[in-house]
Amino acid sequence: MRDTTTARRTTAAVWTAGVWTAGVTAVLAGMPVLARDRLPDRLATHWGLNGEAPDGSMPLWAASLAPALIWLVTAAAVTVPLMRAGPAARPWTTATLLPMGIVLTGAQAAVIRANLDRADWHEARQPTAWVVAILVAAVLAGVAAWLLVTRRGARADATTPDEDAPALDIPKGRRLVWFSRTANPWLQLLAAAIGLVAVGALVALVGGLAEPGGLWGLFAGCAAGSLACALFSSVQARVSERGLEVSFGPLGWPGRRWAPGDIDTARMEVRGPAQVGGWGYRLSGLGTTVMLRAGECLVVRPRGRRSDFAVSVDDAERGAALLNALRTDPPRG
Repeated sequence: MRDTTTARRTTAAVWTAGVWTAGVTAVLAGMPVLARDRLPDRLATHWGLNGEAPDGSMPLWAASLAPALIWLVTAAAVTVPLMRAGPAARPWTTATLLPMGIVLTGAQAAVIRANLDRADWHEARQPTAWVVAILVAAVLAGVAAWLLVTRRGARADATTPDEDAPALDIPKGRRLVWFSRTANPWLQLLAAAIGLVAVGALVALVGGLAEPGGLWGLFAGCAAGSLACALFSSVQARVSERGLEVSFGPLGWPGRRWAPGDIDTARMEVRGPAQVGGWGYRLSGLGTTVMLRAGECLVVRPRGRRSDFAVSVDDAERGAALLNALRTDPPRG
């Protein structure tokens, strides 16, 4: 089961990286082509540090292909080790590809903006404000990716009980922790695809490649949809002396928590999307279910409630056993 889960997560990570790589490549190569009627034959692509006048240029075809090739080489250098190294490399792949894609896309938009409606590339002026905005966006993306890496690293250090039984006896003074995570690769791909549409709409807006019109609505709708898919495309469940903690998304937010005393029972139950009404965060006659894949689920009955809360994670029986042990005999000392 563990090998199958690892392979599934690696495949999902590779596909997500592939969608992001292909989308950024299309944006980088397509921007100059889409705006070619408003651009000079050669585009200013470099500005000196001591002045606003450009000191380097490229023909339109080169300005279109060069950033795309740089991006493809970088993405290949990052993704190929991912397929070989396995789970440990996945978070660092995100931490590299996300800010790099933002930097190159922003830089290309800045170049197009600087050359837009210029008769000659010498007339383009240094896009200082755009450069600052690009760097700020890249730093924010890098910080978010770093948080993702460090949070997952901390989860990897968690220990799980070795006893495979429906109930666990916790030795006095010993602390046990159980952790499991599930991701839906199709929701992750959907989040990446919708996010790329949002990025494309934003680039078109800030680069002046199209009239605002309905683009702001397209950007807002796709950005919200991408964020929602990303938040609920993965789920983490953790059982410790603090009780049950269920969190969503790559950064573990938002989340739900129950102390051991707030839970009446915990069990493992096999469920499928047809039973709970589909994928994602579902409400049905069975209660609330976080359904990301069919199969075993950790099911708890909160104290004072008539409905259950279930989350589809691997090794649910062991998590339920530990939670029941903590509920009936909390650790002492």
